[in-house]
Amino acid sequence: MLRVPAGYEDHVGLETYREKRDAARTPEPVPPAQDLRVDHTGDEQAGRGDTFVVQEHHATALHWDVRLERDGVLVSWAVPKGLPLDPAKNNLAKQTEDHPMAYATFAGDIPKGEYGGGHVSVWDSGTYELEKWRADVVKVVLHGEKVDGRYVFFRTRGNDWMVHRMGSPPKGWTPLPRDLKPMLAVAGTLPTDDDRWAYEVKWDGVRALVAVEGGRVTLTSRNGNDVTSHYPELRGVGLQLGSRAALLDGEIVAFNPEGRSDFGLLQNRMHVGKPGTALLRSTPVQLLLFDVLHLEGTSLLDRTYDERRAALEGLELQGEHWSVPAAFLGGGQTVLDATRAQGLEGILAKRRDATYLPGRRSECWTKVKHIRRTSTVIAGWKPGEGGRAGRIGSLLLGVQGPDGLEYAGHVGTGFTAATLKALGELLEPLRIAESPFATAVPRMYAKDAVWVEPRLVAEIDYTEWTKDGRLRHPSYKGLRDDYDPKDVFRE
Repeated sequence: MLRVPAGYEDHVGLETYREKRDAARTPEPVPPAQDLRVDHTGDEQAGRGDTFVVQEHHATALHWDVRLERDGVLVSWAVPKGLPLDPAKNNLAKQTEDHPMAYATFAGDIPKGEYGGGHVSVWDSGTYELEKWRADVVKVVLHGEKVDGRYVFFRTRGNDWMVHRMGSPPKGWTPLPRDLKPMLAVAGTLPTDDDRWAYEVKWDGVRALVAVEGGRVTLTSRNGNDVTSHYPELRGVGLQLGSRAALLDGEIVAFNPEGRSDFGLLQNRMHVGKPGTALLRSTPVQLLLFDVLHLEGTSLLDRTYDERRAALEGLELQGEHWSVPAAFLGGGQTVLDATRAQGLEGILAKRRDATYLPGRRSECWTKVKHIRRTSTVIAGWKPGEGGRAGRIGSLLLGVQGPDGLEYAGHVGTGFTAATLKALGELLEPLRIAESPFATAVPRMYAKDAVWVEPRLVAEIDYTEWTKDGRLRHPSYKGLRDDYDPKDVFRE
């Protein structure tokens, strides 16, 4: 037996590989037993081979297996997030047992319950140039179709290594942005130049930017909060995208039994107040994706709507809890009539030659609604009477104006007993002595009012705005935790 350096004993040779696999139970190549164990250290590459392969492995957790030919076997690392393209980042790499050379072309399904059970595919392959091979450091230049560049693997402790890309990132590559805010629409009517616009259904939910990198998903709300933990069923989007890094734009919705998106149902999942785990399980959500802002290291912000839409559809994203709803090119009146007949909120008209403007409200996106709905800031409440004695009777609402918070009316309908109780618990700690409004509140509503810090945002249905800036026939729909009260203005 050749000398094996400390730390390599569990990996060198194929004994461990064979011990973990039964040729009768797995389609993986399982070579016959042999006694030879070798020493992988030393920089000399002559006669040792130069093949490399990266396999995408959908096992218990998605990861990528990086394998380098050495002494007739494939020295292997499992890399949970894949090989980094950004030289500013190091990715974890777990050294695993050596694999036989026949594994370099293996693709297929390892049965559930077997070691490494799950789907394996060849993500990239090619040759490598050796720069250094030591017990704790392996430095190579990879030449593949997807990966081309210098990488160094370095041991941190035991089987734990890190992998680092040396030099510059690939030409034209940019890191996935993490600080963008979604583009916003203005309220309006159907465009007259119909053929220049695409039409999408306006969903009654909450906006989310979806960052996917190394198969991992991060969901960010409109106001920049990380809400990934609120919606665990959406993590499968990352598994479907695999190695493809993307920043997507979409809406998280909950559907009622009639198949319409229902903002009230979504309240159970938005962590407004203290929802119970039973509510979380009983209120499934859907992620409806309608745009892609960054893909495979390339920004798409300056691409037209048509180009971005083609890129999005090319991803073929479809799962139990996510999809890409249809967009209609032209025919806006037909789409509007269809959504009215189905009891939906309305449509979004998007100009087909428009670029994506992060964080900006643009007339290139116009929302045409059947139901008038707006966001307002809760600034106080009036005690109830009769059946609501001792509880909230109505909420005092505001929107931001040139000089601060302006009174926008009060709402006393749309509440259930449970809603009133939850609102009372949320508003009680926010009590303040003076009105937070910059404008006067009519005496009949200011009298006996309980003022609160303007921190909570409520969604309100209404028929119209009056001439004095008040909501007519308002009805409470729920709270939003994805809006900053400072950004709530009258539409």
